[in-house]
Amino acid sequence: MGDSYKQPGRLRPAPENFLSEDQIKAVGAGRRDFLRKSFMAAGAAFAAPLAARASEGDPAILNLPEWTTSLGQPVATRPYGMPSKYESQLLRRESPGLTRVGGASVSFCPLQGLFGIITPSGLHFERHHQGWHDIDPSKHRLMINGSDPEFLKKPKVYTMDELMRMPSVSRIHFIECGANTGLEWGNVAVPTVQYTHGMLSCSEFTGVPLKLLLEDCGVDYKKARYILAEGADGSSMTRTIPMEMVESGEVFVAYGMNGEMLRPENGYPLRLVVPGVQGVSWVKWLRRIEVGDKPYATKDEAVHYIDLLPNGLHRQYTSIQECKSVITTPSGGQTLLDKGFYNVSGLAWSGRGKIKQVDVSFDGGINWQTARIEGPVQNKALTRFNIGWVWDGKPAILQSRAIDETGYVQPTYGQLRKVRGTKSIYHNNAIQSWKVVESGEVTNVQVL
Repeated sequence: MGDSYKQPGRLRPAPENFLSEDQIKAVGAGRRDFLRKSFMAAGAAFAAPLAARASEGDPAILNLPEWTTSLGQPVATRPYGMPSKYESQLLRRESPGLTRVGGASVSFCPLQGLFGIITPSGLHFERHHQGWHDIDPSKHRLMINGSDPEFLKKPKVYTMDELMRMPSVSRIHFIECGANTGLEWGNVAVPTVQYTHGMLSCSEFTGVPLKLLLEDCGVDYKKARYILAEGADGSSMTRTIPMEMVESGEVFVAYGMNGEMLRPENGYPLRLVVPGVQGVSWVKWLRRIEVGDKPYATKDEAVHYIDLLPNGLHRQYTSIQECKSVITTPSGGQTLLDKGFYNVSGLAWSGRGKIKQVDVSFDGGINWQTARIEGPVQNKALTRFNIGWVWDGKPAILQSRAIDETGYVQPTYGQLRKVRGTKSIYHNNAIQSWKVVESGEVTNVQVL
């Protein structure tokens, strides 16, 4: 990095961090004149303190501020800690007009403002099919039964107290909605990484392996080859999961998330965790597990969450989230305010295991450099990558390409569309491109 690092560039946050909803829509429509004026005003505000530092010294360091000369607030002023008021704009947000009702919608995680791999519980993305409830855990039950008496010897009903007294595991995994990046199948649709990739989060989950519960109920693995998971919400979300995943020990029923109980929006008091599989199978407010001998073909796996192919056929039960990555900074809606060194950072993940390598291109995929992977690298979890870049003020196209431990290489849009076409909704794992122009504005583009 050398001398280039001594002059780091400055980055203006993405629009959703400091603009109104009307202004966000204007950005998406390509109307950027007002945005340039905002940057000019911000630049003027920065100019004075920069000049002061150069000529007279920085008053922010020369003069002791009030927080250094006064008594601070006492402990437990906030019994449950909250973010700083200066970080109040970093929020999960619903995309305007995406759905007709908020109860069957999505809130997107602000990936552009996060560090590391763990998503704060309060910023974890949401996907609901009929809204969420804050359920009384003393009244919640988990029933385990079989579609045939031969499949399960002892059907049982568990209370939360009984589940929480059983041997537990804690594991870090990503969860991604199958429709994440779905708006981009045909062409560029949304301006920022919060909306292109924000149906994605990663947390430490704590709970009881489902294998342990099934064996407690006397499951017959030779006859029972599938499970059906059912939620307690108004949509009665139900999903089929192959028994192989359960037998591996990976699938568990979770009550904990990031060291505390699940949040209501994320399934409190109990949800299913199915690592590497699309989020709809991580059934929230889990109330029932049924074991059977064949896939159940329920509404949400026969009509929804299926992949339309170019020949008109649908792929069904395509649950695994394939290897994928995205640069989160610089990313769409942000602006590079001057030339110099930038730390390009992003996330990579694979539903088939660990991330092995991430390459980054600054010229739209012509040349690639291997990024630094920040460890430890977890199985089926987000992986943070970083790479240094000196922007010379000329146009550039930033891309990242992930490779997982199976050798799978994240495809370009051209490669993916040859197989999947452009009419699908789910499982878009194509390489994301961010275009940087001379003004420093970063926009969402697609490179085949």
